[in-house]
Amino acid sequence: MIEVLHFDARFIRLDHHDGISRFSVELIKALSKKIRVVAIVYDLRQLEKLPEGIEFVVLNNPQAISEFAIARKLNKLGATHVFSPMQIMGTAGRKYQLVLTLHDLIYYRHRKPPQDLNFLVQLIWRLYHLTYLPQRLLLNRADSIATVSKTTKRLMEENSLTRRRIGVVYNAAPGTLATRPRSFPSSRKLLYIGSFMHYKNVETLIWGVGLTDCFELHLLSKIDSKRKTDLELLAQTANAKVIFHNGVSDEEYQELLRDAFALVSASKDEGFGIPLVEAMQMGTPVVVSDLEIFREVASVAGKFFEASNPTLFAEQLAVLENQRVWEQCSKDSLAQAALFNWDDSAEALLELFS
Repeated sequence: MIEVLHFDARFIRLDHHDGISRFSVELIKALSKKIRVVAIVYDLRQLEKLPEGIEFVVLNNPQAISEFAIARKLNKLGATHVFSPMQIMGTAGRKYQLVLTLHDLIYYRHRKPPQDLNFLVQLIWRLYHLTYLPQRLLLNRADSIATVSKTTKRLMEENSLTRRRIGVVYNAAPGTLATRPRSFPSSRKLLYIGSFMHYKNVETLIWGVGLTDCFELHLLSKIDSKRKTDLELLAQTANAKVIFHNGVSDEEYQELLRDAFALVSASKDEGFGIPLVEAMQMGTPVVVSDLEIFREVASVAGKFFEASNPTLFAEQLAVLENQRVWEQCSKDSLAQAALFNWDDSAEALLELFS
């Protein structure tokens, strides 16, 4: 029986959330309803994202050299159960039960590190992902490992990344599930949200929209000027209507999802697929590339196409133009989105301590 869980909240961003930051915040909210949670932070501003009045301790920045001594600090605090949403937490001398997290393996295939890390950490990051050996050493220091999908669990087992038990603690989306499916929309807006790295393969979306008569592609995320110019030229060549938003607020994003015909992605690789869940929980269909992780997330609610084939993408859009098909897809989307909720994820995490 867990009396107190120390949750490593040091990866909560001070500006806008990334995936791990949001995962941390939402999981803490759900866990706080079930057990006593003590948040481990390094900056008091991180508490602004957490439930009011949550217990906390202030320890070192996880990028600091003092990370090697964090286990001893937690021992002195009397910690008995500790969870980190990452796998890099210091463990030397620990006396508590520990669950670490590996979200996905995408950085082994695309090694560009997050740009908010300092230069030394970025260098270590690149070297770290050249081989699985460092990952194995890190993961085997824990008692159990959490990951956010069955797809990643399979890959971890296939590559023998750990001898520890692996449990799936699903990622989920903020917001609430719509109470009923949407009616067939008059809008023909297709939404894409995400980076514009080349493996995201936005080009296929543009070519595919150019093969249709009425669809318009809305690129929601921030984009640098050179990449935007390249995609604008491609849109002209493909005769595709493409609208660049260069970033949207959470409120604008929700409003666009309520009105959209579909959320789309032609990505050639993904770690999870939070935008799919965000769309489905609003009853908005998703038309996405045929990746294992997208199949897991969207299941029967999704429409899938081969990532490099814009013709197949356009054909799936045409299938959804049938009102009966679209409305059934909206209904299926809500049912599928209901599988991804933070309360169930909190329970799955607690089971890893048993």
